[in-house]
Amino acid sequence: QRRKFLKGFAGASAVATIVTVPSLLSAKDEPKAKIVSPNKMDVETAMKAVLGDAKATDSDKVTLTVPEIAENGAVVPVKVNVDHPMTKDSYVKSIHVFAAKNQNSRCADVVLSPANGKGYFATRIKLGQSQDVIALVGLSDGTYLKAAKGVKVTIGGCG
Repeated sequence: QRRKFLKGFAGASAVATIVTVPSLLSAKDEPKAKIVSPNKMDVETAMKAVLGDAKATDSDKVTLTVPEIAENGAVVPVKVNVDHPMTKDSYVKSIHVFAAKNQNSRCADVVLSPANGKGYFATRIKLGQSQDVIALVGLSDGTYLKAAKGVKVTIGGCG
């Protein structure tokens, strides 16, 4: 019975090889489509995607904490703290972090609710070169606040 099984298995393998090899060969001849990431956008386009028709105003209620000089652009710490109540009727709805000169400017998007208790977010982002980091904060009433700070990068993190 073992010989019967091995003969059957060998026959099935041969048939599978004969069927798949021609289809693989024809796939090599077809030109490949160029894949473009929809996330690669400049900072104005990225912010417009979040804001829509709304305008963001600079605010001292948004505290953006980033290092003045980042030794390694691959891991730049970013903290966003918003001095705003987190009640059922008025709260921080979202926090967005952008890097002005990165190929993909949109670094982080966070959605919050009153259950979070505090309008705060911390992460690490990649910066390819010295540039501004921008925090955009959406409030529950539909308004947006922003803050920006420059970071000097000594070693690029995206290259």
